[in-house]
Amino acid sequence: MDINQLKEEIIAYSKEIGIDKIGFASASAFQTLKNRLERHRELGYESGFEEPDLEKRTNPELLLEEAKSIIAIAVAYPSKMKDAPRGTKEDRRGIFCRASWGHDYHNVLRDRLNKLEAFITEKVPGARLKSMVDTGELSDRAVAERAGIGWSGKNCAIITPEFGSYVYLGEMITTLPLEPDQPVEDGCGTCNKCIDVCPTGALVQGGQLNSNRCIAFLTQTKGFLPDEFRTKIGNRLYGCDTCQTVCPENKGKDFHLHAELEPDPEIAKPKLKPLLQMSNREFKEKYGHVSGSWRGKKPIQRNAIIALAHFKDETAVPELIKLLKADVRPVIRGTAAWALGKIGTNEAVSELEMALLKEKEEEVIEEIKKGLRLVNS
Repeated sequence: MDINQLKEEIIAYSKEIGIDKIGFASASAFQTLKNRLERHRELGYESGFEEPDLEKRTNPELLLEEAKSIIAIAVAYPSKMKDAPRGTKEDRRGIFCRASWGHDYHNVLRDRLNKLEAFITEKVPGARLKSMVDTGELSDRAVAERAGIGWSGKNCAIITPEFGSYVYLGEMITTLPLEPDQPVEDGCGTCNKCIDVCPTGALVQGGQLNSNRCIAFLTQTKGFLPDEFRTKIGNRLYGCDTCQTVCPENKGKDFHLHAELEPDPEIAKPKLKPLLQMSNREFKEKYGHVSGSWRGKKPIQRNAIIALAHFKDETAVPELIKLLKADVRPVIRGTAAWALGKIGTNEAVSELEMALLKEKEEEVIEEIKKGLRLVNS
């Protein structure tokens, strides 16, 4: 088959199966990216969720022998929630970031890529292909940038002219010599809004992120949240959209193109108190289909406790006392203690003083003391 004709047929088929944008890139090594990643590691900016082998992250031939091209795909997701519920003083709500509003995008994009693989291998039976979404070795952003999907913004997201940065990315390495597309010209210019408003200063400079300060990363950790970030995450349960929502390129961008990516408002913006006593089974049944559930219920529950402290929700005090007294997890007991101090009712103080006499875990004792200091400060 004529290789240019094949490319056109791949593009046409991609539209049929719900791929919103497709681009093609060479499979040569990403040398500039490798240099950046080495510096990133030296500075201690990695999150720990990445593929540790920098060679695999930057050399497609190590992942697929005789790799010649990479197909990049983008699928747009909504930026606005229809009929979003509002929290009340009695029922405060948290929020999942937009990338976790619908069904887990890893599964949605893998489905698209599987269909694309089947289409290509039917056309070219000898073709060898390797697809990945987010958790693969390659950098989705670097591939998308090279393939002309969009430019790499100062907020470290790929920004497409059509959909802004509200897109999921995936890619497929191939042994086919598909003609590469041209990269998109950088559109950020002198704008620094994302850097200026990042709540924790995680955006060190345009295009450079200290993952360990990024709220999106911090909400996914399982230990105690460092003190300096507890007042920064607000009611975020998973992820952070601040650097996207302030981006001028995202103004007016809101696409509802795929039913499976539409949010269930009660899951995307849930009541906080019911999360605190939720069992593993209940959590999996309600939240298991969204990407924000991948680390389990513990980080979400910890973040819900911090959110209740953020609201100084006195109606949550009885629930927080239950956690302080009975939860087997030190992180949850300790965070509940800190939250009780932040809320600071007489009942909360009394329970903290009693807990200080009974608690055996050093980390929890320290959190109880923090809570009491908050009351007295």
